[in-house]
Amino acid sequence: MYEVELKVRAQHEPVRERLAELDADPKGMVEQIDTYYDHPVRDFAETDESFRIRRETDEDEETARVTYKGPLVEEASKTREEWETGVDDGETMAEILDELGFSPAATVEKIRERFEWKGYTVTLDNVVGLGEYVEVETESEAIEPAREGAIELLQELGLDPEEQIRTSYLGLLLAEDD
Repeated sequence: MYEVELKVRAQHEPVRERLAELDADPKGMVEQIDTYYDHPVRDFAETDESFRIRRETDEDEETARVTYKGPLVEEASKTREEWETGVDDGETMAEILDELGFSPAATVEKIRERFEWKGYTVTLDNVVGLGEYVEVETESEAIEPAREGAIELLQELGLDPEEQIRTSYLGLLLAEDD
């Protein structure tokens, strides 16, 4: 399964208004803290992979998930294979990774407001240290039609797909530090 995603820098209010006009289904807001890890024997920056623990808090609960993302598989979008699973305790998982030789590389913090529309998730992200972004994504076995649908949705939202950013938030934050 592939996560097909397009991301652009954009102010949220006009997009939120357009989503209301389209009658998109609001899915609520969450706070996410993503801790990315370095592998003990290979350089994820060189291989274009990532491995993280995500701690997510909404109004009612806190959850934790472990995610591995493989390298980008095409140049036209931010598409990659992804494997993710929940864990009962993010702190214990972090300790396990530490014992296995993984080390925390960086943390990305954001507030996400999510909407669903025609099989796509539209996320309005406010990323600490970076600002406002909009992501359009879906999971699919067929990359091209999913990407084309994401492009059409960005256009429906009044955004320019040509302004797509293929760099992860982690990469953008690391570039800011340089």
